[in-house]
Amino acid sequence: MSELFGTLSDGTPVHRWTLERGGVRVRVLSYGGIVQSVEVPDRNGRPADVVLGFPGLDGYLAHPEPYLGALVGRYANRIGGARFPLGGRTYALEPNNGPNSLHGGEGGFDKRVWDVEPVEHGVRLSRVSPHGEEGFPGRLEVSTTYALDADGALRIAYEAVTDAPTVVNLTNHSYWNLAGSGNAGGHELRIAASRITPVDGDLIPTGELEDVDGTRFDFRASRKVGSGYDHNFVLDKGVTGAPVDIAELHEPASGRVLTVATTEPGMQLYTGDHLGDPFAPGDGIALETQHFPDSPNRPEFPSTELRPGQVYRSETVYGFGVRG
Repeated sequence: MSELFGTLSDGTPVHRWTLERGGVRVRVLSYGGIVQSVEVPDRNGRPADVVLGFPGLDGYLAHPEPYLGALVGRYANRIGGARFPLGGRTYALEPNNGPNSLHGGEGGFDKRVWDVEPVEHGVRLSRVSPHGEEGFPGRLEVSTTYALDADGALRIAYEAVTDAPTVVNLTNHSYWNLAGSGNAGGHELRIAASRITPVDGDLIPTGELEDVDGTRFDFRASRKVGSGYDHNFVLDKGVTGAPVDIAELHEPASGRVLTVATTEPGMQLYTGDHLGDPFAPGDGIALETQHFPDSPNRPEFPSTELRPGQVYRSETVYGFGVRG
């Protein structure tokens, strides 16, 4: 089901699509590929929206920086110095996060209107990112499918092809609050990751892999999240051909449980410490499945390079349940 959600200043219409299955209702926007809302029941069957979002298009246009629910690319997370080498050349990007490039730049995928078509139990969003968009090489044909499984799990599948060597790293930037309101710091989190990629003062990885044992980054056993996290966790499973369970978020008062399975080798945990008005710091927790930040400048990290003839594929599944 689709409806007109708003209109951009140039007259471009923005539509909202509603998906419903297995007791879960998800709303997706053609602008930014944004997941506007995810409604799931608590242990008593009472539904609530468990992602942060705005009720109208104006909210997203006025407050783009939190990337609420957005599909981010062409490169999710940071590229240090807003430049990277590829094929004997150095490509310069426009800095939008201090000296660095963040989430594809000021004109990234989160600010584009996507073509949307219905598919079985979901929608498929697609667009062509032209060669040179935000400084990235290659004409990239990209699609993202949002679909609900029979049990209501939200399955996000990405595909892309290019006509020239480029780098690609796509993710969804939803902020989760399983209580439906208030601060999310009391949620309990488990992450199947024994290491993180430590960062410098600009949040760019140093290139090391640091053990979490005995540190505040050890979420191998479920515990309260708290605040102060904007870090990439190195998932123990590595890159996989099919989604593998890697994380669980639990909100004790409602009983709601979110599970995360992915093909990706990393996940950024961001506790929303810099969320701006109308939200307060810590109102939502982002669990961004991804390749590592600054991988184009780190040949020792899993590669994000995509070449002609190859197909970029990535898949993440957000499952929902309750606990007594």
